[in-house]
Amino acid sequence: MAGTLFQLEINPKLPARLARLDDLANNLWYSWDRPTRTLFARLGQKLWGAVGHSPKAFLKRVDQHRLDEAADDPVFLGALARVLSAYDTYHSGPGREHGPHLPEGGLIAYFCAEFGFHESLPIYSGGLGILAGDHCKTASDLNLPFIGIGLLYRQGYFLQTIDGEGRQHALYNDADFDDLPVVPVLRPDGGELKVAVRLPGREVRVKVWSTRVGHVTLYLLDTDLEENSIHDRDIAHQLYGGDRVTRIEQEIVLGMGGVRALAEMGLQPTVWHINEGHAAFQILERVRDLIKAGLDFSSAFEAVASNTVFTTHTPVPAGHDQFAEDMIRRYFEECCHDMGCDIGGLLALGRIDHQHEFNMTALAIRGSRFHNGVSRIHGGVSAQICASLWPQVEPQENPMGYVTNGVHVPTFLSDLWYDTFDRVLGPAWHQRLTDAQCWAEIHAIPDHTFWSVRQSIKAQMLHLVRHRVTQQHLRNQSSQSHIDRLLRLADPENPNVLTIGFARRFATYKRATLLFRDLDRLRRIICDPERPVLFIFAGKAHPADQPGQEFIRRIHEVAQLPEFEGHFLLVEGYDLRLARRLVSGVDVWLNNPIYPLEASGTSGMKAAINGVINLSVLDGWWGEGYQQDDDGANGWAIKPASSIHDEARRDQEEGRSLYEILQDKVIPLYYARGPMGYAPGWVRKAKRSIATITPRFNSQRMVGEYVTKFYVPADRQWRKKSADGHAAARRLAAWKDKVRLAWPRVTLRRIDNPRKRIAFGESLRIEIAVHLDGLAPEDIAVEMLMGRPSANAKSKPPHRLFLEYAGALGEGEGLFAIDLTPDVCGKLDYRIRAYPHHDLLTHPFEMGMMLWL
Repeated sequence: MAGTLFQLEINPKLPARLARLDDLANNLWYSWDRPTRTLFARLGQKLWGAVGHSPKAFLKRVDQHRLDEAADDPVFLGALARVLSAYDTYHSGPGREHGPHLPEGGLIAYFCAEFGFHESLPIYSGGLGILAGDHCKTASDLNLPFIGIGLLYRQGYFLQTIDGEGRQHALYNDADFDDLPVVPVLRPDGGELKVAVRLPGREVRVKVWSTRVGHVTLYLLDTDLEENSIHDRDIAHQLYGGDRVTRIEQEIVLGMGGVRALAEMGLQPTVWHINEGHAAFQILERVRDLIKAGLDFSSAFEAVASNTVFTTHTPVPAGHDQFAEDMIRRYFEECCHDMGCDIGGLLALGRIDHQHEFNMTALAIRGSRFHNGVSRIHGGVSAQICASLWPQVEPQENPMGYVTNGVHVPTFLSDLWYDTFDRVLGPAWHQRLTDAQCWAEIHAIPDHTFWSVRQSIKAQMLHLVRHRVTQQHLRNQSSQSHIDRLLRLADPENPNVLTIGFARRFATYKRATLLFRDLDRLRRIICDPERPVLFIFAGKAHPADQPGQEFIRRIHEVAQLPEFEGHFLLVEGYDLRLARRLVSGVDVWLNNPIYPLEASGTSGMKAAINGVINLSVLDGWWGEGYQQDDDGANGWAIKPASSIHDEARRDQEEGRSLYEILQDKVIPLYYARGPMGYAPGWVRKAKRSIATITPRFNSQRMVGEYVTKFYVPADRQWRKKSADGHAAARRLAAWKDKVRLAWPRVTLRRIDNPRKRIAFGESLRIEIAVHLDGLAPEDIAVEMLMGRPSANAKSKPPHRLFLEYAGALGEGEGLFAIDLTPDVCGKLDYRIRAYPHHDLLTHPFEMGMMLWL
């Protein structure tokens, strides 16, 4: 049709009685408050779905007459009043009253490349983003002084469709920022806040947006501005999109631009948390700021590191972000000039294992003093991966710790549990999330009530799955009769078929198709008409991950086999809404990653708090969560095959374990129905799942650990090292420079004659000569480790006994000695070591230097 097409959008006006709907639409509190979301849905269920459950987009499109009707509807106004009462109570509530807290003026700045709060703000791709979202929500619940910093992408992670051949298709839509719960940050003069970031040969302008997450503010950076070039407008266009150039420019904008944005707003964090290595360039920007204020490079770096926390989520060396050294030279030449350091010194900060790549994890660890993995197993794996950063320290003793992830219970607990929990656990149960005694009361719920709630949640899930599968297959030209056959076991009216869920990113190490190793055996196990099993699969493979997409095709292929028709449903478009339904509604949550490649995993936690039972390889969080004692187990565990096996043998062993558990334990227990129609053994195990997992694997416990282990100590370190013009940071940096220079020539030798046997009550004097090479005696700790002989890695750790300085020996040597009177009989082993010591060190082994006698 000829002529120019003009567009016009007419937005309704909120009646005065509904004016505060705008407050609710612009605070992501709605992402974990179901009554708020229900309130918007009541104004128009169809439109609510069409706008992706975005309250802000909904209010721009809802019919004016519908708003006018609601303003005169006493039922709606009553519901609005209740929601607003809860909203106001939450936001005006007292600060955290118990546990450690930051002193007055403390502020935590949390940097992450993605945040997953709700499907209405699509700036996340998977577990990292959901975890970051839960971290912010919990910081709000605890009323912590906390802000987040991320990127505002036009295109979040892709929308997924699956065609009739099982092929994944990735669709990208540009978000309209006016539809998102974000607003531009304004300067005092009313203009929009923008900061400049230097890139090679140009300056990029970055606009700052904000969104509210309860009490917390999240700041988001945007480069899609008219004053930028087309290339620079696209820097933050797509989450994890583009090539290595786009990636490094995104990370410079996030890390360095984020620091500048906070400075422009007058925000002065006392704790900086880098959640995964993408934001590690913030370290360099902060160092540059301190150098401009008069510090030398070493002192500035020490000051910055003192209050920086780094969390790694990556379980394999290849997963850490790396950039070619030539690229770093090109992008950071000006930064090096500002910092007064040569490019070689900067490159060394990102070098690991003598590789000629700049490793963002190496930069993040060197530029922080608090580091952690995200489960006990992953902490150990990370200590091994990063061991070369502390070359003379054993991995089990290096500074890499762990804080096991947790989930935000109000977000992922089905609302159908609330009335039952209020009645049985007491109305304050949501304030006692970490109280194991509170959750032990779950066993007081009558079995038939528990089963009934579970079936209702399951029916809710099956309604959504049926809708999604129907739409998917109609688009792929399937007949209604075929769709009915596919969905015959997914019946919300009679949800009595054992339903097992597998929903997550389709990465190869997660082994979505392990279940299909022996199809004949699988058919015998799950296709019994008296005891059928339904599997629901959902998840996305990265568009560049062909093996991951092949897993999707394989699931589709098996689901099409006549003998498995209806037993496997592959649901496209995995998002947070579908995730919330699946983790709460299935009966069993299946997870079979390759050990030890599951850093933590949180979907199983979300399932467990809803009474879903986990069946998982003992990796990630399940290595801590699985419990078995006299009262039974809280799930089922697949023991990892021996590391001596090759890949095929490993999959064979673990696949066999999976079949055996399904055949011998899971299916019989579910179908062992009593006279009341429910399975008492199943209910007992499901209750145990809730009671044992909820208090340990919720995000209040997780964030509480971060506060205790990292945030409070980091805040304390900053105050100490920044006082008096950063005097302590200068002193520590100079001391470290001195130690690094002398350490290669420090040696140990034993002076006394080692004795192999003494009588009980007899004293033993041990004397060690240390060649100090100009270091003072107090610069070195000489330590004895003594314990019982044991080859068991889990044996009791040895006693640590320090040798005292006993005077100079001449020729640069000092005498360190201890008089020891053992209070036990039998054989003892002991070893002696020395390492640098200073009262200002955060971790005794942070320099990575240690000598053994």
